[in-house]
Amino acid sequence: MKFGYARVSKNEQSLEVQVQKLTAAGCEEIFREKISGAKDGRPQLDAVVNKLRTGDTLCVVRLDRLGRRMMKLVELINDFKSKGIEFVALENNLDTTTPIGMLLFNICAAFSEMERELIRERVKAGLDSARQKGRQGGRPKALTTEKAETVRALRQTGKMSVKQICETIGISRSVFYRCINE
Repeated sequence: MKFGYARVSKNEQSLEVQVQKLTAAGCEEIFREKISGAKDGRPQLDAVVNKLRTGDTLCVVRLDRLGRRMMKLVELINDFKSKGIEFVALENNLDTTTPIGMLLFNICAAFSEMERELIRERVKAGLDSARQKGRQGGRPKALTTEKAETVRALRQTGKMSVKQICETIGISRSVFYRCINE
């Protein structure tokens, strides 16, 4: 069976042009969605993906209708391929049912992998640079050394409740117990 997926980012935009092209391409059932392609939770895309079976074809008008991030697209299309599902992007001339289409897809996958590696290298370089400057990642500590000593001292006196100590120091109960248990 041939399924279509049409998506626009905003409610004001029309799906009709995409639906017409998908109908002309022979799609028997078309799933329509008005949601950003950057969002991972897209109910209609999930519905069509769950409906696809071996031998089915999923058509979109353009590759960007399926998603914005190349890594996510590659992952999705590889998943289709492993399940015996074909994919066609009409205006991009990307058709995984043909050898040329698979070649183009694999080129896209290679660029996606390169992009992922470049991002990883940039992040690592940024973290190394920050460490050399004496900065560490993560959330800052809720308690200074002085406040931690005050919390422990107040706890040892036994004159204040946990709630009173937390309010006095300006910390949450979880920070209090973390400090006491250190």
